[in-house]
Amino acid sequence: MNSSNVPPSGPVTAPVVGMVGAGQLARMTQQAAIALGIDLRVLANTRDESAAKVIVDTRLGDYRDLADLREFAKGCDAVTFDHEHVPTEHIRALTADGHAVHPGADALVHAQDKAVMRERLTEIGAPCPAWARVEDLAGVETFAEEHGWPVVLKAVRGGYDGRGVWVCETPDEAREVLGTGVALLAEAFVPFEREVAVLVARSAHGQGVSYPVVETVQKDGICVEVIAPAPGLGEEAAADAQRVALTIARDLGVTGLLAVEMFVTKSGLVVNELAMRPHNSGHWTIEGARTSQFEQHLRAVLNLPLGSPSMTAPVVVMANLLGGPDPDVYSRYEHVMANDPGIKIHFYGKDVRPGRKIGHVTALGTDLDEVRARAHHAVTCLRGPVDA
Repeated sequence: MNSSNVPPSGPVTAPVVGMVGAGQLARMTQQAAIALGIDLRVLANTRDESAAKVIVDTRLGDYRDLADLREFAKGCDAVTFDHEHVPTEHIRALTADGHAVHPGADALVHAQDKAVMRERLTEIGAPCPAWARVEDLAGVETFAEEHGWPVVLKAVRGGYDGRGVWVCETPDEAREVLGTGVALLAEAFVPFEREVAVLVARSAHGQGVSYPVVETVQKDGICVEVIAPAPGLGEEAAADAQRVALTIARDLGVTGLLAVEMFVTKSGLVVNELAMRPHNSGHWTIEGARTSQFEQHLRAVLNLPLGSPSMTAPVVVMANLLGGPDPDVYSRYEHVMANDPGIKIHFYGKDVRPGRKIGHVTALGTDLDEVRARAHHAVTCLRGPVDA
């Protein structure tokens, strides 16, 4: 046998993706990495974090420390994030060191800084509420004179899940928020009919895909349910929402996933928030789409061809599981599984606390009312008795 025809032997070198952050998003990304043969590395604060419990290549460090980030990035083919809190200057430093960081600092800053986001979205013509930077009560009152009360005050940096957002009906309420010392912007209150989200992915080559528009249901500032596709949203409105999200991804130079949260109003769509990572509004895609958001994000940051975002069923409902007073969630598995073998349950490996997001369930089917009822029954049972 000609030795030149013998294939080389030895271990296969898999690409390494480093994800800064070790929450449930990184944990669920590991599922997709296994199937793709990708080695996922995470940067965790402690071994007790959600992803650190299941990912072998877990490195301990502080995402705010550039030395820790540089050490973490060594040997990674791409570095990405499961949160937006890494300092922008550190991301620039990693890029200057020659690391492929996705999304890059120039894109991610729009998910970190709401004022920068509003400036850029306004510039590119995305539909936004009236807004202004405000530093004192006089600035808020001047804004209210033009746009009316209530005024929505938002922390420029750091807010999520309803935190860092205050709907102020009066100057006294605004004064109290200003007293926190947080950098703020003011937005006109949007009388929306409902909230929707569009999840898109974009590769460094510029390929982009959009998942179906979903409706998100909020309670106390936390998303409790996602319905795919958004019921009653016409084809034209859905296509417009997808177009807006893909345009934002392109114009902001996003590589990876981009979630665009929007308000549906009588006069059209209004962009509310951006997230540049896997997102709660896309958890339904694990079972409900041909390519999950987690696989799609890995494909995008490694510059691989993107997968199909089409749905696997006519209707998919994802319901978030919030902790209740009884932490023994696993004791209630049996009833949920026996009652509905089609329900898919995902736990995040977190300690149970009342109101804490500890997992989600997904139901698929053809009838929206029936699918929603199944998802609601599952999370209600898993959460346990309210007065336990």
